[in-house]
Amino acid sequence: MAVIGSGPAGVYAADALTRQRRVPVRVDVMDRLPTPYGLVRYGVAPDHVKIKGVARSLRRILEHPDVRFVGGVEFGADLTRADLARTHHAVVYATGASVDRRMGVPGEDLPGSVAATDFVNWYCGHPDTELERFVLDAEEVVVVGAGNVALDVARILAKTADELRHTDIPQPVLDALAASRVRTVHLLSRRGPLQARFTAPELRDLLALPGADVVVRPEQVDIDPTAVGAGGPELREVARAARTNLRLLREHAAREPRGRPRAVRLHFWARPQRVLGTDRVSGVRVESTRLDAEGRLAGTGHTTDLPAGMVLRSVGYAGVPLPGVPFDPERRTVPQERGRVLDAEGRVVGGDYVAGWIKRGATGVIGTNKSDAAATVRSLLEDAGALRAAAPDLVPLEELLDERGVAHSDYRDWLRIDTAEAEQAVQLDRGERVKLHGWAAYRRLLEG
Repeated sequence: MAVIGSGPAGVYAADALTRQRRVPVRVDVMDRLPTPYGLVRYGVAPDHVKIKGVARSLRRILEHPDVRFVGGVEFGADLTRADLARTHHAVVYATGASVDRRMGVPGEDLPGSVAATDFVNWYCGHPDTELERFVLDAEEVVVVGAGNVALDVARILAKTADELRHTDIPQPVLDALAASRVRTVHLLSRRGPLQARFTAPELRDLLALPGADVVVRPEQVDIDPTAVGAGGPELREVARAARTNLRLLREHAAREPRGRPRAVRLHFWARPQRVLGTDRVSGVRVESTRLDAEGRLAGTGHTTDLPAGMVLRSVGYAGVPLPGVPFDPERRTVPQERGRVLDAEGRVVGGDYVAGWIKRGATGVIGTNKSDAAATVRSLLEDAGALRAAAPDLVPLEELLDERGVAHSDYRDWLRIDTAEAEQAVQLDRGERVKLHGWAAYRRLLEG
């Protein structure tokens, strides 16, 4: 079996395949990068040390004798679906949702207006992102969104380099953060505090920033907790977790700011109407919003201009099409039924399966991918007999890669990177690891 993508969804699919004993399997987990773990390595904020600990369980799965990590192989460029049909009985696509959704407002493409994904990739040390991508010379930044990623971005911007020193941030990125001129971060949520998508742990981390005042306007969280679940449209259909968020926000709003050197200002019922500027971003025009009687978001017509030298949009992730694989451009996912890929006519594409965000959209937490992948694997195992009968004679993957002239890495190469990053942390007196920075560093290590 082949799994495309070595993030949580892909590795959990390999785990589900090798845990069962009914069907003998060998799994090749492939990734474009020489490093595994996907979102855990390049999406989880570096100061979320406990969440990043998931990598330890993923590591155990990749070290299973029937699982092989194949890095440096890009699906669609180095190998096609037709190629994989020669080497594997089935393919599970677990490529995630790697791009940000757009806001759809004028000025969105001005210099200084960027996707939060790019910033996350930068501070997480993704090798595709150059150091010069972010200079952080703006004193005020607007972050659009009210999910966990938006809070991560705001928190990293508001922390000092000393507060991040113990994390795995690459040293050149930490140096850039140390030189940051950012002093105020505006966080925009189109809806109210009860509709925000962030979780209570993320909110607690933001509210506990030691070097920044988090400003919550009391009138925006002055909501009677006993009224939640009844009354106006903004109080109906409220998730239980939102009650915890409301309590935390109300408690924080009652405290006086301490005059710290940085600030994060939360703006609920505020949506961007236009990104302002000519040659580059100079601000954001924000419209006040409300929910109408049917619970739909509506503008009030009242606008405010916020000054900003940078805008980071974090309004949701979207999947990207895979060459030769069906794709739903509206949902931005691969059409599927119980994990089986469907073509444009709704017919099952034999041997093709999907797991994770590219299957269900960018929802859930890292652990959600475990049950999701297991459900897909159940469908694959139901089909195992027919899949083997359809392709009795397979070509070894190494033979095909050699035939294509594709240089690739393996798990031993990843362990060399892992060791080098641990050694770098010791040399810099910084935590457990410090990530290598950029493709050149990886190549020097792997080719040296």
